Amino acid sequence: MNFLTAARRVMITGGTGSFGRTMVRRLLDRNVDEVRVFSRDEAKQDDMRRIFGDERVRYHVGDVRDRDSVLRASRGVDHVFHAAALKQVPSCEFFPLEAVRTNILGSTNVIEAAERNGVRSVVVLSTDKAVYPVNVMGMSKAMMEKVAQAYARNNPSSATTVSCVRYGNVLYSRGSVVPLFIEQIKAGRPLTVTDPQMTRFLMSLDDSVALVEHAFEHARPGDIFVRKAPACTIGDLAEALCQLFDVPAKLDVIGVRHGEKSDETLASREELLRAEDFGEFLRVPLDVRGLNYALYVTEGDLGGGPTEDFNSANTRRLGVAEIVELLRSLPEVRAELALRDAVSAC
Repeated sequence: MNFLTAARRVMITGGTGSFGRTMVRRLLDRNVDEVRVFSRDEAKQDDMRRIFGDERVRYHVGDVRDRDSVLRASRGVDHVFHAAALKQVPSCEFFPLEAVRTNILGSTNVIEAAERNGVRSVVVLSTDKAVYPVNVMGMSKAMMEKVAQAYARNNPSSATTVSCVRYGNVLYSRGSVVPLFIEQIKAGRPLTVTDPQMTRFLMSLDDSVALVEHAFEHARPGDIFVRKAPACTIGDLAEALCQLFDVPAKLDVIGVRHGEKSDETLASREELLRAEDFGEFLRVPLDVRGLNYALYVTEGDLGGGPTEDFNSANTRRLGVAEIVELLRSLPEVRAELALRDAVSAC
């Protein structure tokens, strides 16, 4: 029995975002008794209320920065997926303390509220930018992972299982590059590309939901789960969208933004040394050693194992034709293409 069948009440923090809406729809399709959407944006909640029109979805206005509001919203919940975060790299660079308050302290509030309310499991959403972080968003997410793992390490008998999932770029999620490129194509403008050779992992929203489901079903305290996602260059992604919409490929190379890396990493070499392979997924287990490191000096195998990280430069690279097919699989892209065709037919 998977968690979607067994769970009766699930709360999603940041539930009005792209992932949250996809997860809500999946949960309703699996006949969960109640889905609690927790967010601070009442306008987006009102939009969802009209779109879904389902009494099983309950809306809670609150902020993960406010421990009391999280505590109230998570009472009686079986599972929590924590997606609320500041996610935009440049804005976190300009307002780093805001990222600390939401991504680190807010995540702490979610975990502690879940423990107090007897929640069975919490999955927190992390990012490839948390591995070797060079920007505030990645640093704050890396700290969020450490908070989750420290909870698991320091509370081995807790009834609440806390684990993490790491994502690459989720295609057509709010604020991502694909909706921006489509908007620029429709306006007849060049596509603004930071660096055409920059590589990024690609995942669909459905793939991201599958990763969360896998974590809920298989997590042990402190685990980090990664999906073995393919990648592409930003230049090839722009070229694929231009082909899909049948427009000439015109790029405006604007340069790397604050805090961006050329390539991203989903799992470091050090993590791969102890990772477990689940086929489509990797599990990086918690390091359960205590602070008495002298006990471990002569133990363990110090040789062998992976010599590289799992990153967007060495994973399977999608060509333009493969990216086109992946984009065609997205409902949002199909809707944009249908709208274009309808306008052309008028």
